[in-house]
Amino acid sequence: MSHSTTHQNKGVSVISEAVCQKIVGRDNAFTAVESVFAAMAKNTAYNFPVIREAIGHENALYGFKSGFDRDGMVLGLKSGGYWPGNTEKGLTNHQSTVILFDPDTGKLKSLVGGNYLTAVRTAASSAVSIAHLARKDAKVLGMVGAGHQSTFQLRAALEQRNFEKVVGWNLHADKLSNLAGVCKELNIPFEAVSREELCSQADVIITITSAFESLIDKNWVKPGTHIACMGTDTKGKQEVDAALLATATVFTDELAQSITIGEAQHAIASGLIKEADIVPIGDVINGVKPGRTSDGEITLFDGTGVGLQDLAVASVAAELAEEQGLASYFSL
Repeated sequence: MSHSTTHQNKGVSVISEAVCQKIVGRDNAFTAVESVFAAMAKNTAYNFPVIREAIGHENALYGFKSGFDRDGMVLGLKSGGYWPGNTEKGLTNHQSTVILFDPDTGKLKSLVGGNYLTAVRTAASSAVSIAHLARKDAKVLGMVGAGHQSTFQLRAALEQRNFEKVVGWNLHADKLSNLAGVCKELNIPFEAVSREELCSQADVIITITSAFESLIDKNWVKPGTHIACMGTDTKGKQEVDAALLATATVFTDELAQSITIGEAQHAIASGLIKEADIVPIGDVINGVKPGRTSDGEITLFDGTGVGLQDLAVASVAAELAEEQGLASYFSL
């Protein structure tokens, strides 16, 4: 009996947060995200316009990200958002659920917990950028931000190069223990430093904050650095000096989001760069455009986060959970 027939007989599958954590690892997430970036660049997968609203309750931001990947035959949406008061309630600030539909019939197929998957797909995204754009001999990793997502970012990044040291900065220095703990576990030295010192040491920098102002000055960044800007996903947010994007070669997950809600929004708005200057990372993955062309080049990845990433990892989670008998089912 085929996988799809079994599935139809059982009804709609539900894959819990706990099951997602058990079965979706960094390797599955990396492959899923890399494939979806490649499909987006070929226009065989596309994201629908994002809906994101301040709901006027609990300071929450709520919205939908959706799309269709014809290569992977994945259709659906992620719904959820950001509830800043959740920490006090013992919950993660980011809350979301992925809903998958059968592209052949439009029938509801799966409900998948989205919190862990959001963190793991965001980390996979910066890891894909490091794999394709960072210098092969990168030795020091710089982490700007030490919140919930930073440890996922750190673990995924460390697998991409032979890093010998991690340096970190966070607005609230006590949070750096999150990063230090992972480094201790993986037996790699960790040092808390100023932002300027971080830039002087790091060959690869990941920014994962919710900042609304530049945290990194263009003049601090040394030649040959790769920067993955992962925090800016809303109009007004900013993590690095806009002038840095004029110096760097800029890559992104999706052009439309990069220029409107991503890190590139400020450089675009002030005329420092044009849309044509930004390369979809899928073009690099597909071998259509070059990635890094010299050891002295500064490369910057604007990771805005797209719905197709969520759908890709959720589809992997659903498939693995159903195969391993870890999904539960209900009928509508």
